[in-house]
Amino acid sequence: MRTIDTLGDLAGKKVFVRSDFNVPLDENRNITDDGRIRAALPTLKRLLDAGARVVVSAHLGRPKGQVKPEFSLAPVAARLSELLGADVPLAADTVGPDAHAKVDALGNGQIVLLENVRFDKCEDSKVDAEREELAKEYAGLADVFVSDGFGVVHRKQASVYDVAKLVPSAAGELVFKEIDSLSRATKNPERPYTVVLGGSKVSDKLGVIENLLDKADRLLIGGGMAYTFLLAEGHEVGTSLREDDQVATAAEYLKKAKENGVKLLIPVDTVVAPKFAADAPATVVASSAIPADQMGLDIGPETAKAYADAIADSKTIVWNGPMGVFEFDAFSAGTRAIAQAMQDAEGFTIVGGGDSAAAVRNLGFDESKFSHISTGGGASLEFLEGKVLPGIAVLED
Repeated sequence: MRTIDTLGDLAGKKVFVRSDFNVPLDENRNITDDGRIRAALPTLKRLLDAGARVVVSAHLGRPKGQVKPEFSLAPVAARLSELLGADVPLAADTVGPDAHAKVDALGNGQIVLLENVRFDKCEDSKVDAEREELAKEYAGLADVFVSDGFGVVHRKQASVYDVAKLVPSAAGELVFKEIDSLSRATKNPERPYTVVLGGSKVSDKLGVIENLLDKADRLLIGGGMAYTFLLAEGHEVGTSLREDDQVATAAEYLKKAKENGVKLLIPVDTVVAPKFAADAPATVVASSAIPADQMGLDIGPETAKAYADAIADSKTIVWNGPMGVFEFDAFSAGTRAIAQAMQDAEGFTIVGGGDSAAAVRNLGFDESKFSHISTGGGASLEFLEGKVLPGIAVLED
């Protein structure tokens, strides 16, 4: 994978950077978690220090090809200015007259942020020719391209994939670190290699479970998807989240894990409640005795301890997906236990973006205590599945 070093002297060069600034906003459009903006700083600072003229592109939300003020990158430009300690003007468009004017006005070591790339329907068009036309417009603003939005590298999009074919291109510091760290779990991982999978649906994780059944030593299952595995083992799950059309698949995974010598652990106890609510009364029951009128909303304490013990003696640990409804205090203990075990582990620990990364931050854990926290939920999952990521493949020699 080509790195920034391969681009040569960047002084005076226009460097078109694709970042991932898809940050959460509150109702007043204040950024509630600036983790993705902070993650972009090493690349941006390196380019600015090299005297480059930095043109940053990014998306926010899903405006679906329409200009919608509520998806403007204005809050991002303001926060980026604060973090860089330098003015970051926001262009009023992406490849229009204001973008060109602001890019032309850049001096060496200066930066501009283009407006939301998804305001243009061609950005993520399924028609190659439409994306390629937009990519030519991006290339008109650039001498070279740096891909640094890991959260979007699994997508064929004009500002991620197509533009990389038109000008000299390379991975930024963030994308390089992501691939380097995640590769420690996919290429000859140190063993024991343990993967903790949570989240609501088995169907979201089919590919990754399939791929890991002949790679991991242990798979620890939690979250809503655990109840489909419990059904596959013949247990009743009350009113818990379930995917009846995936029960046979879950049973097949349990069988295959046994054949391959992989320990596939599912919860032995569960925290249940009569309804999905923060104030619902929580009770711990055996997973084999979930009442018909109750739903499982977290793994139980015995399961949490067993999973923490498995993490403690592992050399490589990947976690993707919460163990329960961590946003509700009564059902956050399972997710908290996994985060704590990973923080305390001596092995190489990877938190696979998305809800898991949010849980680490929202539950008050020190991010620096984890070996790697990914900025891309979907991208990290597809990488662990062994899929080719278009935005990475295009940067390979």
